[in-house]
Amino acid sequence: MDMNTIESVVPTTDPTQWRPGDAWLAGGTVLFSYGSPVGTEEPLKRLLDLGQAGWPAITVTNEGIGIGATCTIAELYALPDSDAVSDAVARRDWPGLDLFRPCCDSFVASFKVWNMSTVGGNLCTSLPAGPIISLCAGLDAIATIHGRHGSSRTVPVTEFITGEARNCLAPGELLRSVRVPASSLSAKVAFRRLSLSNLGRSGVLLIGRLDADGGFVLTVTAATKRPVQLRFAAADLPDAGQLAAAVALSIPDELYHDDIHGLPEWRRDMTFRLAEEIRAELLDPARPPAVSGDFWPPHATSPQPSTQPASTQKGAPNGN
Repeated sequence: MDMNTIESVVPTTDPTQWRPGDAWLAGGTVLFSYGSPVGTEEPLKRLLDLGQAGWPAITVTNEGIGIGATCTIAELYALPDSDAVSDAVARRDWPGLDLFRPCCDSFVASFKVWNMSTVGGNLCTSLPAGPIISLCAGLDAIATIHGRHGSSRTVPVTEFITGEARNCLAPGELLRSVRVPASSLSAKVAFRRLSLSNLGRSGVLLIGRLDADGGFVLTVTAATKRPVQLRFAAADLPDAGQLAAAVALSIPDELYHDDIHGLPEWRRDMTFRLAEEIRAELLDPARPPAVSGDFWPPHATSPQPSTQPASTQKGAPNGN
């Protein structure tokens, strides 16, 4: 859309240059759709353009994976096969990588969006159905935030999102990157996603982990206005009834999201159902972990890459 209040576009990554009426510009797929950051009413006058920041999209170390805020969804999707990082990834046993592509697919977006939309933009828009929020929260990612006076702070992504279209960023603060720890990437993982329509926006998205220490972690997103995480130590792994009770205690009715993509009652019922599926799967050593959603297993009608046969998955997202 035309943004007819913009007076200038300033290439910068310096939060000290921010002033009221500014917005950080990365991919712009939401900014140019809504005309202003979600949740704000003040007309924008300047865009602070991160396009020339030069931040590395992906870095891989023994400590985990660093993802720059300007990393596109296409770059994130390519991570397991990327020539730049595939050797570094291949040397590590990280089952958590299996979550990256299903979460990217959960955008249910065209290749044009995939090549512009950014990791940082999805987090900062802070919508309940944000799939990068699901990925980062489910893997205990830590966000690094730069402030207006040269300060820097870190916050878990589960705390970064505070509500529907709300987060912990103060005016002028800039999300620089997120770091996914190796401990989470090394965990056995499970994924469940549902929507009300074929290839629709996520109405419920749950990620489960069984960590190396035997602890069980369940992260609920899309169904709720902000991520909700439940943790159980190895000595206190829940049975079906205990998990249901914990979910009911952790997610009050008013926290379930309500929009055209799902009533709160449906989201609540599906959260209980998928949570038990994940619990049974991860706590049963005989069952392999699974990726499951309303556009899995592969079928020919889906435009999403991970639903296509392996022979068609090379190249740009959605096979183009």
